[in-house]
Amino acid sequence: MRALVIGASGGIGSAVATQLEQDKWTVTRLSRSVDGFDVGNAASVERAMLRLTGQYDLIFIAFGILAPLWGTPEKSLSAIKPDEMARVFAVNTIGPALILRHMAGLLPKDRRGVVATLSARVGSIGDNKIGGWHSYRASKAALNQIVRGAAIELARSHKQSVCVALHPGTVETSFTQNYAGRHATVPTGLAASNLLSAISKLTPEHSGGFFDYAGQVINW
Repeated sequence: MRALVIGASGGIGSAVATQLEQDKWTVTRLSRSVDGFDVGNAASVERAMLRLTGQYDLIFIAFGILAPLWGTPEKSLSAIKPDEMARVFAVNTIGPALILRHMAGLLPKDRRGVVATLSARVGSIGDNKIGGWHSYRASKAALNQIVRGAAIELARSHKQSVCVALHPGTVETSFTQNYAGRHATVPTGLAASNLLSAISKLTPEHSGGFFDYAGQVINW
């Protein structure tokens, strides 16, 4: 079995890649820190994706930002800064979209192939009860729509494909350390195990859906 993990130097991506390797998968890792893979740069994404060969049974997209390095998630609409919002969308929404358009050439047509993209429960419009974090929430809601559209396109040529958005829970990483607050966190290894377990149970009927780490449907 072959897997491609994009964002493999991050906490969750690295843990997923490691778990797959322990399970005897052949894993290709892509990351900015190791490979110069810049999801905010269309040319960088195009070069990296076109270098890939063969077919993957699992493609796991595991990157994202809460805010630019120089900013923080907004607590109110008045705190929105256009350049910071644009950067969050560039990484969280446009970056995955640029990757997803290459999926048809990387997934098998004669068997099940899965594309799983990390989203977040806060991207659920129906679940938003407290507001705030506008750029991050909106970027993940937009990502969910991109995943939905990608699933529809993939199903036309890859009948056994599964393309989903996944919420990993609140994971103990540098990504969340300043914002976890009262939320219970889980180690990256446990998060990876939970996500891979949920992925293992997905079928083509689930394609285009939004699920948590336990495989439960999340409200759009």
